[in-house]
Amino acid sequence: MIRPLNLPKAELDLQRKGTEVYVWCIVRKKRLLLTPEEWVRQHVIHYLINEQAIPLGLIASEYPLKYHEREKRADIIVFDKSAQPVMVIECKATDVSLNQETLFQIAQYTHVLRSPFIMLTNGLDHVYASLNDGALRYHQEFPSLEL
Repeated sequence: MIRPLNLPKAELDLQRKGTEVYVWCIVRKKRLLLTPEEWVRQHVIHYLINEQAIPLGLIASEYPLKYHEREKRADIIVFDKSAQPVMVIECKATDVSLNQETLFQIAQYTHVLRSPFIMLTNGLDHVYASLNDGALRYHQEFPSLEL
């Protein structure tokens, strides 16, 4: 379950309870069961803070939203200083391929939140894109965000 990722090493606070492992989420301020997707999500959170210098207070995890009257949750949202979403991040487990289906999922969230940037990752592969006038433009690396 815990495998090396194509992200900088994160100093995660892990705790074993019986046969299960939990991780402290610095955004949600609670222990969470360490699933393969959570492993990726926590590394991305630490990447945003430590490598991209995004303040912790501008990051939300498991952010609730409604899409066609259905309750959904975006994995990670980065906000600007006026509380507007600037990036929606969808995290998948390392064994999940990044394909049209996963891109469609994050596009739905982006449509609702009106976020200009997206990141889709399984911890090994990363897709960065921006939306301009309904057109998707891919980026080679993490985009510069106006916070």
